Amino acid sequence: MAVNSIERMGLLSVFFVCLFFNSAFAVDRGNFKTCDQSAFCKRQRALKPGQSPYRALLETLELSDSRLTLQLINDNNKVHLLLELYRLQGNMTRVKINELKPLKPRFEVPDVLIAEPPTEPLSVLSKDDNGIVLSLGAESQRLIVSARPFRLDIMEGPEVLLSLNSRGLLAFEHLRLRKDTQAQPDGAEVKESVDGDQQQDEGQKDDDGESNKEEDGLWEETFKSHTDTKPNGPTSISLDFSLPGVEHVYGIPEHGDDLKLKTTDGGDPYRLYNLDVFQYELYNPMALYGSIPVMLAHNTQRTMGIFWLNAAETWVDISSNTAGKTVFGKMLDFVQGSSEKPQTDVRWISESGIIDVFIMLGPKPSDVFSQYASLTGTQSFPPLASLGYHQCRWNYNDQEDVKSVDQGFDQHDIPYDFIWLDIEHADGKRYFTWDPHKFSEPKEMLQGLMDKRRKMVAIVDPHIKVDSGYKIHNEITSKDFYVKNKDGRNYEGWCWPGNSGYPDFTNPEMRAWWASMFTYDQYEGSMENLFTWNDMNEPSVFNGPEVTMHKDALHGNWEHRDIHNIYGLYVQMATAEGQIQRSGGVERPFVLTRAFFAGSQRFGAVWTGDNAAEWDHLKISIPMCLSLGLVGVSFCGADVGGFFKNPSTELLVRWYQTGAYQPFFRAHAHLDTPRREPWLFGPENTALIREAIRQRYALLPYWYQLFFQAYRTGTPVMRPLWVDYPKDTATFTIDDEFLIGSDLLVHPVTEEGSRGVTAYLPGAGEVWYDVHTFQKHNGAQNLYIPVTLSSIPVFQRGGSIIPRKDRVRRSSACMENDPYTLYVALSPKKFAEGKLYIDDGHTFNYDRKKEFIHRSLTFANNALTSSNLCPECNFLTSSWIEKVLILGASKPSKVLLKMDGKETPVDFEFDSFMSVLTLRKPGMNAGDDWTLLLQ
Repeated sequence: MAVNSIERMGLLSVFFVCLFFNSAFAVDRGNFKTCDQSAFCKRQRALKPGQSPYRALLETLELSDSRLTLQLINDNNKVHLLLELYRLQGNMTRVKINELKPLKPRFEVPDVLIAEPPTEPLSVLSKDDNGIVLSLGAESQRLIVSARPFRLDIMEGPEVLLSLNSRGLLAFEHLRLRKDTQAQPDGAEVKESVDGDQQQDEGQKDDDGESNKEEDGLWEETFKSHTDTKPNGPTSISLDFSLPGVEHVYGIPEHGDDLKLKTTDGGDPYRLYNLDVFQYELYNPMALYGSIPVMLAHNTQRTMGIFWLNAAETWVDISSNTAGKTVFGKMLDFVQGSSEKPQTDVRWISESGIIDVFIMLGPKPSDVFSQYASLTGTQSFPPLASLGYHQCRWNYNDQEDVKSVDQGFDQHDIPYDFIWLDIEHADGKRYFTWDPHKFSEPKEMLQGLMDKRRKMVAIVDPHIKVDSGYKIHNEITSKDFYVKNKDGRNYEGWCWPGNSGYPDFTNPEMRAWWASMFTYDQYEGSMENLFTWNDMNEPSVFNGPEVTMHKDALHGNWEHRDIHNIYGLYVQMATAEGQIQRSGGVERPFVLTRAFFAGSQRFGAVWTGDNAAEWDHLKISIPMCLSLGLVGVSFCGADVGGFFKNPSTELLVRWYQTGAYQPFFRAHAHLDTPRREPWLFGPENTALIREAIRQRYALLPYWYQLFFQAYRTGTPVMRPLWVDYPKDTATFTIDDEFLIGSDLLVHPVTEEGSRGVTAYLPGAGEVWYDVHTFQKHNGAQNLYIPVTLSSIPVFQRGGSIIPRKDRVRRSSACMENDPYTLYVALSPKKFAEGKLYIDDGHTFNYDRKKEFIHRSLTFANNALTSSNLCPECNFLTSSWIEKVLILGASKPSKVLLKMDGKETPVDFEFDSFMSVLTLRKPGMNAGDDWTLLLQ
């Protein structure tokens, strides 16, 4: 007993305290609602856990091969709901709840799921007056429907994996007529007042069991000077989920916060509502530019996911029975063998729509990624060039400025692929046009870039200047494609061009027309090396409530409140489709978006918005992109250097070093900041920035292969350590370092004046190699690393093979036929494996014509072998294997290349101090079968 107590006391060392500091400047919080200022959130949050008034009517059960339906009744107001349960292929369960007979249809989110998810048969195992037990097939999984009160439990063997409505917080505000209005349609079920009486003893009730008290915000709500009319009245929904055994939950981006989600007791819930937040604060649950209503739960036994498919304003409450316990309290529980099992409770609240939730049961992290990808699609496979470096600011002044910056990169021997133009490039901020004075010859400018095998991105925002002399505005008006206000007239608001209209991107005809505007004859001055940036697509409305569109604006039959969070997805979808169509379906698009939703990964890249040149904003870029990767969006980055304010030279260098190891790598800056091209900070700092960018380019083959894998499987490119080390609890809260794929671990330096960092190297029995020195370190340790301003701590996992191109040129396209160097990092068992992927870098031929090379690289038994993973594929490359470095090697007596039935000797040298074997110019084509034998 004493020994056990001592061992348990030793667990003190795994706990630590994080201190969070607020940003030095602040957003104007008064522009954005708190839960108390959002009527439906305040109303729903006033409901406390307790006995649910909802009861399942078991006699209404209907079971077909693919679904179970069952009516629920609210015993307080007698409103009937329809519950639908589906067992989906791939270990998922879908739960839908809607009104049985709504006054009119309630919004169900379209276009996010890539198809109707395939189902598997549900079967009833048992049924009595108390409920039903259904088989979910796999591994003794069961779904238990309890009748009174209504509750769902998903079990595996004796373990409860997840419960719904176990805290009684299901609430469904039914559509109703306002008092003294007309009679309802035949067959519709109508009650007055609000479902605010979930709990007992809430004052006087009318005949329906509803409260007579008229609450504020049911039929109209005012925030600052804006009034939201609510012709449908209160329509909010809520449901609680309990996760026994879970202490760590992640996801629901976008928030400027840690990777591990915090509990929200005593503060606001996490908010999901796409907003243009000027100078956003860090470490709080305020809404930002995008919303992905997906949460992952993880412990040492299992990873699960919850996907809440709703595009209205949503708030997410999180509570935990271990939250708030001190380090000592947790330790005391452990020492005393406390029987209380950790549990996390989550509650989702949305303003309108229906309850439509997908429960992804894992059990491995990779299973959850593939489950979510099967629903909403995978990350689009980007053009190789878009994984290079992007140079941007608001704004490059004119064509001469663009030419000068382009030449500056060549003069300073710094590679880049894309230069960007912000809103000032257009004629009076009329998108799809060019300023006739500053950019009078756009094709000449684009051709100059094309001659150097470089590209450009120009901004195209979704607010359209109201101007009768502007072709785009006139066509949208004539086709009646604008969003309407509540009175049926074109909705207008203020944005960069001044008074603007907002195209209704929810309309597929509007999206098709928008896509057609990207053809070369319509978008005058555009060429095939011009790509697109969709900003302000939350949508941003400077004079609107919370700097966005009024909720009672109309998209056809639906209010903006129903669709708000998918507006930005539709803008990017239509823009990407336009880029594909302009090439006749041949070329891959590149579109960057600021606003996003579940499924946005199918259409391009995302960045973290208008950050600031501060150390905390550099740090937060890591958990923000990790959170996005966990929920499908791998192509994420932050503005290098910070958008607002001016970075110190040290901060700028550190940001380049961090950004070089994040998926989307772009420097960007505000109009009012001094210029900050990489060579403007003295030769020493230019050299440091150049080296960071060159490291990015050398690793492009690895990045590209990881994006191919993400496209195929949904696996995130940049990911938290726990994804690959799911049983190592030390990794569960780490968000100052990350993995790129499985094989590179990066711990950027994000502290001012740092002289050292401590990196956790995971994996008991594994080894990691410093990629710069090749020094070997054991896994499962905290390693202190002394750093200077030139240091970027990066480690390659022992057991991996990473292809690089170490001849860095002015752009990625210039490196297309260059040779590869293979970095073979041996495990303690002298084994390693990796992959090599090659295609043309920019077309869809990899998909449509199987034109690619996919090789498996394996080192075992003193032989390095390249074998073909796709025998039916057909692609030729000029690239060859120039060098092989084997880390952790022993010295051979000779090395032979075995290829085409012949054996030829290979030159090598061996560094006995570092145990590195270098094979020089073995010379085989990168697409061929070969073996290198060490004898």
